[in-house]
Amino acid sequence: MPHPIHLPVGRQTWTVDLPPEKHVPLRRTGAVGPTPVGSPRELVLAAMDAPGGVDAPVHRALTPDDRVALVLDESLPHVAELLAGAVEHLAKSGLGASQITVVTPPGGNGAWVEDLPDEFADVTLEAHDPADRKRIGYVATTKAGRRVYLNRTLVEADAVVVLTGRGFDASGGPSGGESAIFPVLSDAETRAGPTPPGEAAEVAWLLGMPIYVQVIEGPGGSVAEVLVGLPSTVDEGAKRQEAHWKFTVPAAADLVVATVSGDPARTDFAALAQAAATAAQVVAPDGRIALLTTAAPDLGDGATLLRGLDDPVAAAKKLARRNPPDAAAATRWANAATRASLFVASGWAEDVVEDLFATPLASAAELQRLVDAATRVIVIPDAHNSRVDIG
Repeated sequence: MPHPIHLPVGRQTWTVDLPPEKHVPLRRTGAVGPTPVGSPRELVLAAMDAPGGVDAPVHRALTPDDRVALVLDESLPHVAELLAGAVEHLAKSGLGASQITVVTPPGGNGAWVEDLPDEFADVTLEAHDPADRKRIGYVATTKAGRRVYLNRTLVEADAVVVLTGRGFDASGGPSGGESAIFPVLSDAETRAGPTPPGEAAEVAWLLGMPIYVQVIEGPGGSVAEVLVGLPSTVDEGAKRQEAHWKFTVPAAADLVVATVSGDPARTDFAALAQAAATAAQVVAPDGRIALLTTAAPDLGDGATLLRGLDDPVAAAKKLARRNPPDAAAATRWANAATRASLFVASGWAEDVVEDLFATPLASAAELQRLVDAATRVIVIPDAHNSRVDIG
C-alpha cells in the first residue's frame, strides 16, 4: 500500500512514497502555540502595542523630536509588511517618517523597497558600509578591552529598534537578536575577526537599550510569532525559535531529504548551505543528502571558489586563507559535501550543481529512486530554519 508524503519545495509540492519502516520521524523539542491571526503588519502592530516586560506600548518611550535608527534584517519573510507595521507604530509617538532611518547590513539587494507602502516614502534608507570610516562611530570599550565601532546612524540615534529574524548559526546556537547589531554593523576589521561569546550582548548594552522586534518564521515563509521588548526579551526569542524549529531524531539515516520552501526569490546561497549543514548533522557517514529547492541564488566569491576546486576537502583551507564575505556559507556547503553525497534540485544549471560537488535532481521520480535505495530516511522540511540533533 502506498505511503505518500508531500514535500514543500519552493512554491511547489513534490510527492514520494516513503514506507513507515524507512521513515525516521522528527520529534519537536518544544511546545508551539496556535497560529497567530492577522497579516505580518498586524502582528507587528499588536506586538509593539504590548511589548514583553513593559507596561506601555513602544511608542510611549519616544518623543516627537527623536531620531530613530531601525535596524532591518532584509532576509525576513514579508519584510516590507513587517517594516511597515513597525514604522506605523513608531509614528504614533508623533515621529515623522523622515526621522526614521532604516539601516540594513552590507550586501542586501533592497528589492523589498518597491513593496513598501507609499505613506512611508520619506523613511531614509541606509545600507551599512563597513569600509566607510566617516559612517562609523565609536561607542565604548568592552570589559575585555575591545574598542567598539558601529554604524554612525545607530551611535547618534535617540532610539534604536532592531527588526530581526531568529535562526541557528553554524554551531547550532541562536542567531539574530543582538548579532543583528554586532558585528554586522561594525567596521570592516571587526567584521573580519572572531566575536567572543556574549560580546554582541555587551555591545548592545553599551549602545543603550535597543528595542527588539523578533520575528519567528513559520513554514513556507510565513510569520509564526512576533516578540517585542527590551534586551531582556532576546533570550525568549531564542527559546521560541527552538520551540518551532528544533527537533531530534533517534538515529542517523543513510538518506536525509532537506527541503527549502517559500518564495525562491528570498532564498540565497547561505540558506541553502544552512539546509545542507542541517542535513549533514544527522546523515550517516557516506550517506546521501537530497537538497530540494527551486531557487537559483547568485553565488558569491566563496561559492565561486568552490566551483574551481576538484575536492571539497581542500575548500576549508582556501576559504580560510582568502576569507571572502560568504566564507561561512561556502564552508558549510563544502563540509556537507565532504560528509555525504549531495543531490540537489534547484533552479541552477546542471553544470553549476556539478561544480558544487553535487548531482542534479530533476524530478520527484529521481528522488523516489533515492528513497527506494535507502534503508532509513529523515525528512527535514524547511531545513534552512531547522536544527536537528540525534538523541
